[in-house]
Amino acid sequence: MVAVLSIQSHVAYGHVGNSSAVFPLQRLGIEVWPVHTVQFSNHTGYGEWRGRVFDGPAIEEVVQGISERGVLGSADAVLSGYLGSADIGHAVVATVQRVRAANPAAVYCCDPVIGDVGRGVFVRPGIEEFMREVAVPAADVVTPNHFELDSLAGTATRSLDSVRDAVAAVQALGPRVVLTTSLVTDDTPEDAVDLLASEGGRHFRVRTPRLDVSVNGAGDAIAALFLAHWLDTRSAAEALGRAAASVHGLLQRTEQAGSREILLVAAQEEFVTPSRTFDVDEV
Repeated sequence: MVAVLSIQSHVAYGHVGNSSAVFPLQRLGIEVWPVHTVQFSNHTGYGEWRGRVFDGPAIEEVVQGISERGVLGSADAVLSGYLGSADIGHAVVATVQRVRAANPAAVYCCDPVIGDVGRGVFVRPGIEEFMREVAVPAADVVTPNHFELDSLAGTATRSLDSVRDAVAAVQALGPRVVLTTSLVTDDTPEDAVDLLASEGGRHFRVRTPRLDVSVNGAGDAIAALFLAHWLDTRSAAEALGRAAASVHGLLQRTEQAGSREILLVAAQEEFVTPSRTFDVDEV
């Protein structure tokens, strides 16, 4: 059985971070070991929340306990998302090194959360640089959105050619697989949004209808789903097609319900048998 060590935030109500990533992985038959970087009542988009943020040593302590069970070598991947501080980031990268020492075939999937179009950079000072200089170079797979791709590459992209160049710049940092989400280029129709998976000098695009929904946690879900399918197929194109179909179905169900939280449980069949699939085109 495939096992993933997922180090992310956690909320009791709603679905972001591990609360968004763990269940889809489990629904696909993957064993998940969640390590929480925060424990909040709900995501911060509500403006009010309760709970606490953990620090790097707290993360390392939990990982040490897992190691003492003698199972780190059976982890196939480490998954990380939003980093509240640089010391948590260093704890994540140290964990990746420990897992790789126990299992050299293990991979690291980093969702390099930095910001988004319209919001700009929303992480704490130093995190953007940590992502570019430490986390992304350590990763095998990265899943930036369009804004984060540009941030990591140090450029601004509009054309598909410029996006491919930015992907190559990010791959030059270390990762061999790049999934770019929420991609909008000059040839993206106004009623659509693109996703681009890049591996081995090849680029594959899926175009899905733009939905009128704004919820937290969708990026966490697609990073987890893409990793799951890439571990299964070792094909960026295949993983892209499967993950895009599932997340579109999830968000469509959420839009139809008018929900502020993604319907992760109610729409769980979308992870296994998506209600709609999309063409994967090499571009």
